[in-house]
Amino acid sequence: MNTTVAELPMTEQVKHHVLAMPMARTLGLSFTRLAPGEVEIEVPISDAFCFRPGQLQATAVFAAADFAAVAAAGTLLKPGWANATVDATLKLVAPARGRCLRARGRVVHAASLLTVCAAEVYAVDGEQETLCATLLGTARNLNLTAA
Repeated sequence: MNTTVAELPMTEQVKHHVLAMPMARTLGLSFTRLAPGEVEIEVPISDAFCFRPGQLQATAVFAAADFAAVAAAGTLLKPGWANATVDATLKLVAPARGRCLRARGRVVHAASLLTVCAAEVYAVDGEQETLCATLLGTARNLNLTAA
């Protein structure tokens, strides 16, 4: 039996939709944890996105944080709904150097129209994690079945 995306649990729908986005694929984004209201993703540190050897540009750090935060918000939506970033603020606190970025997204406050979400982004080098950025964002919840 073939299952459609709409029949999957919301966490799996979010994963499917995020990984279908060209930017997520370009970054090499992968999910390491998905739960209602919480997401963890990893993005490999690639020279293509570095402004210095081994140090990521803020754009890639922002993208990882945004994907994690808004995906976490998406896990709480009802079937037939999607979301999109309408506002986000990133604070860089350390250089993004290492093997990969690990971004942990979470829901701060979920409501019917807007969901406030956040993410912490860590530069991972071996077993060492260094906080490199924090994001606070707002996702607009969209009813895809409404006419």
